[in-house]
Amino acid sequence: MDDFLDELYPELTLETDDIIMTISVKKDYSQIKDFDKRKEEFINDLKDFINEFCQTPESDDFMRYYDD
Repeated sequence: MDDFLDELYPELTLETDDIIMTISVKKDYSQIKDFDKRKEEFINDLKDFINEFCQTPESDDFMRYYDD
């Protein structure tokens, strides 16, 4: 099944000193011809994704992982 998804959606791994995150990108950014605008659109979508996640019960559940 993972191979099938790989063909459908490009994957991107983002890494900082604290986090490694692999995401599958469902949106087709190829319609945005200007490179800078395409990049800006992607970054804005990524920010929106994070902001939406912050509002979910899953984000609370994840933080509870670190409770004693």
